[in-house]
Amino acid sequence: MGVKIRELTRVADVPLETWNALVGRSYPFLRHEFLDALESTGCVDAESGWVPRHLSLWQGERLVGVLPHYLKTHSFGEYVFDWSWAEAWERAGGRYYPKQLSAIPFTPAVGPRLAVASDISSAQAIQTVAAFLEARGDDLSSWHLLFADEQEITQWQAQWPALLRREAVRFEWRDAGYGDFKGFLASMVGRRRKEIRRERRKVAEQGVSLHRLSGDDIDAAALAHFYRCYRITYLERGQMPYLSEAFFKRLRATMGEALMLVQVRQGDTPVAAALYLRGGDTLYGRYWGSEVVADCLHFEACYYQGIEYCLEQGLQRFDPGTQGEHKLMRGFSPELSVSLHYLPHAGFREAVERFCAEERQAVGDYRLACRERLPFRHVQ
Repeated sequence: MGVKIRELTRVADVPLETWNALVGRSYPFLRHEFLDALESTGCVDAESGWVPRHLSLWQGERLVGVLPHYLKTHSFGEYVFDWSWAEAWERAGGRYYPKQLSAIPFTPAVGPRLAVASDISSAQAIQTVAAFLEARGDDLSSWHLLFADEQEITQWQAQWPALLRREAVRFEWRDAGYGDFKGFLASMVGRRRKEIRRERRKVAEQGVSLHRLSGDDIDAAALAHFYRCYRITYLERGQMPYLSEAFFKRLRATMGEALMLVQVRQGDTPVAAALYLRGGDTLYGRYWGSEVVADCLHFEACYYQGIEYCLEQGLQRFDPGTQGEHKLMRGFSPELSVSLHYLPHAGFREAVERFCAEERQAVGDYRLACRERLPFRHVQ
C-alpha cells in the first residue's frame, strides 16, 4: 500500500499517543506536547507568521510519518538567516513569501525532523515528501529544512539531490569522561581553569545562590518569576518575546518532567532564572533572564550549571543554542549546523548555490580556527 500525505492545520488533529509513538521522547521539541503548546497558546498562528501545515504520512488510515511544517510570511524566529535571498528574489520580480519551512519554531536545537514508523523506510518517506513539494510548482517559492541531525541530513541529500546544503557553526558541550565538574576543569589548560574558577567564585561573592529545580519542584511562583525574567531579556532589546507565559505554563502542565529550572536567589528572593529542557541523553538550553546586574552570572546560570547538571545526571551532550564565541572558551566545541533548501526556480537556485559554496568555505575555515582556540590540554 502506498504512502500519501495530508496536511494538518494543527498537531491536535492527531491524538497525542499516536503522534508520540512515532517521534518518541528523546527529543522534547518534536513531542506532541511541545508543538501543541505553541499552537494552543497562539505563539504559532497566522498572526505570528507561522501557519501550521504539518505533513503527515498515511498508509490507508494508519499514520506512518510526521514532519513539522509551516507557511512563513517572514524569516524571524528561525536562526538560519535568508533575508538576503528574499530581497534578491523579490528585486528580480519574484515572490519569496510565504515560503515553506520544516523546523521547530523559535528553537535552534539540532535533532530529528521527519519521524516514520518502523516498517516505513526513511527513503520512501523522503521521496514522498519531495514529490509532494515539487508538485506545487509555482505555488512554492522555496522549502527549508532547519537544524535536522546529521543522519537525517544525509538521508535527505541522498534521496533529493536538488536540495542545497548550507552550513554554519554552533557550539556544543560533550562529556569526554570527565566524571564531575572538577574533572572537566582538570582537562583544561591552567589559565582557563583558573578563569572559570574565578568566574564562579565571583558569582558567589556577590551574594547570590543558584538552585536547580526539576519537574514538580517548579511551582507556579517559580515559573511566573522565570517568565518575568525571560521577558526582560527581550524588552532590553526593544522586542516582545516570541513565547508567552501561557506557553510555559502549558509545558509545565503537560511535560514538566522534561523541564529543569536554574533559579538565582538573593537570600530567599529569586532574581534571575534559566529554563532548560531535557531529552534522552541531551540537555537543551536555555530561556534566560535577570532582574539584577551581576558579574559572570549569565555564564554560571546558562553554562556552568548546565554542564554540572549533565555530569551529575549522566547526560552526554549539552546544546546551549546558537551563536556566541564566548562559549568556546568555556568548553563548548564548534560543530556544524546544516540546513537544506529547495528552490524550484533554476536561475535563483544557481545563484544561491554559488553563495552557499562560498559560505561553506568560510564556515570551514572559521570552524578550524575555533578548534585551535579550544581551552583543553588535548584536542577533544
